Amino acid sequence: MMNIKRIPLILIAFMTATACSAEDTAEPLSGDVAIATVNGTPYSLDLFRLFYLERLQQNQGESSAELQEQAFNDFMSLIVASQEAARRQLEDDPQVAVAIELHRMKVLSNAALASMGMEIEPSEDQLKQAYEEIKANVARTEYKARHILVKEEDEAKELIQELEGGADFGDLARKHSLGPTGKNGGELDWFDANQMVAPFSEAVVAMEAGTFTKEPVQTQFGWHVIELQESREAQPPSYEEARPQLVVILKRQALGDQLIEMRDNAMVELNEDVVKFSPKDE
Repeated sequence: MMNIKRIPLILIAFMTATACSAEDTAEPLSGDVAIATVNGTPYSLDLFRLFYLERLQQNQGESSAELQEQAFNDFMSLIVASQEAARRQLEDDPQVAVAIELHRMKVLSNAALASMGMEIEPSEDQLKQAYEEIKANVARTEYKARHILVKEEDEAKELIQELEGGADFGDLARKHSLGPTGKNGGELDWFDANQMVAPFSEAVVAMEAGTFTKEPVQTQFGWHVIELQESREAQPPSYEEARPQLVVILKRQALGDQLIEMRDNAMVELNEDVVKFSPKDE
């Protein structure tokens, strides 16, 4: 018999290595081999691998010796606590039994969905049609602009007068703008209209490239003087770049359709003493 406190970390790392990245020269361990036998009951390596994988996902996939050690200790705690539940015959408790059944259903449901998803292979025609639809939906105009932000409308009007007199927009922005872009001459990154507050975007959309606003534009941040430098049509990703994501989208849609069909065709007998439906209009 071995006390779990004495299990060296190197052994824990070895046991989990086969689940992560075992060396090519190492003989991979069978998943049904026992990782430990606790109070006479063996627990498989695959069981611990699944437990550790969940911990990796919670830890954003960053494996470490400390995580391995903590996961193994927590796994042992889970074992002895579950054995104690069995000793107390808690599986017969109605609430526990319902929780176990719900978890069982979730596991089986996820397994079924994964299996069904593997059987779905969108055709190239379907993928290309989806790509064209997405291209049409993501088509948008992007704008390159700069602005000067001040507190008062009168100050903004004075700046517009200076611009009309030939002053340099960038110099005025560096001198007067309160925004973080002021030090860069008011330069903004490329943006589409939906990324800006309504008064700002509405003013930009109505402008021609190479012009500035003749009247100050008010937003919750203050008063803006805006210069539209240029505009362009945003380029969608190529079909090759978008294809992996399109496969995922179409598989998810097909899987959803299958679930709806399965649900609609299922033979369901409702207990009307429990389930009540509101009458529908004709």
